[in-house]
Amino acid sequence: MTAGERIAAIEACEQRLVNLWPAVDTLIWGDWVVRCAHGYSGRANSASALRPGADLDNAAIEDIAQLYHGAGLQPAIRLTPLAAPGLARRLLAQGWRLRTRSVGMLAAAPFPGPADAAVALASSPDAGWLAGATRWQEESKRNPAHLNAIVSRIRTPAVFATLTEDGARLAFGMAALDRGMAEIGSIIVDPAARGRGLGRRLVGALLGWAGGSGASRAFLQVEAGNAAARALYASLGFADLYDYSEVRL
Repeated sequence: MTAGERIAAIEACEQRLVNLWPAVDTLIWGDWVVRCAHGYSGRANSASALRPGADLDNAAIEDIAQLYHGAGLQPAIRLTPLAAPGLARRLLAQGWRLRTRSVGMLAAAPFPGPADAAVALASSPDAGWLAGATRWQEESKRNPAHLNAIVSRIRTPAVFATLTEDGARLAFGMAALDRGMAEIGSIIVDPAARGRGLGRRLVGALLGWAGGSGASRAFLQVEAGNAAARALYASLGFADLYDYSEVRL
C-alpha cells in the first residue's frame, strides 16, 4: 500500500465511523466532526478529523472545549494521521493530556468467516444483547441505555451477534456496513469463558455476514495495549493501518 493509498483508507474508515458508530449529537466543524453520546466510548464523545491535513486554530480548540463543557463532558480530541502535523504538540502545550492509544486495523475480502450455529445474528439489538455487551465493560460503558442510544441510530445494514453455549450467552459483538466497508465492534467475551476461542468464532461469524452482505473490506479499532485482541484480529486477516491517540483537557 502506497502512502497515498494508506491515507485514503484511513479517511474511508474515519468517515464511515460517523455512520457506523453514530453519536447522539453530531456537528460538522470545518474538516472535523464533533460528537457527543452521554460519555459512552471515546469515539462517540470526541472531535475527529474527517480529511487529511485537518487543523484546529486556538479559537476552534477553545470552541470545541466549551461545547463539551456545555454538554457536561470532558473535552476530547482524537488525533489520527488525518490531523495536521503539529496539532498534537500544540494541544499538549495547552494542557491537553493523553488518555488512550489505539490502532485501526483493516482486512480485505475474502473473509475467513464460516457460519457458526452457536452464533445468533439479529438485525437489531434486544435487551439481552445490550445487557451482555455492557456487562463486562469498563465502568463508563456499563449502561445499556447509553449503548442503545448509539446503535439504535445506525441507518445502514447492521447485525448484532450473540454466542451461546449450553444456554449461556457468553460473547457479544456487532458489525455494520457502509459503502462496501464493514466495521466490527463491541466485541466482548465473558471473562470466565476466555481462552476457549469464543472471540474467534464470534468475529468469524461477523466477517462471514460482512462478506455475504457485499463488503470488500472490514475494519476495526482496538486499544494499542490489547495484545491478545490484536493477535486474534491479525490471525483473521486484519493488519495494522494506523495509530491514533485521544487527548482530553
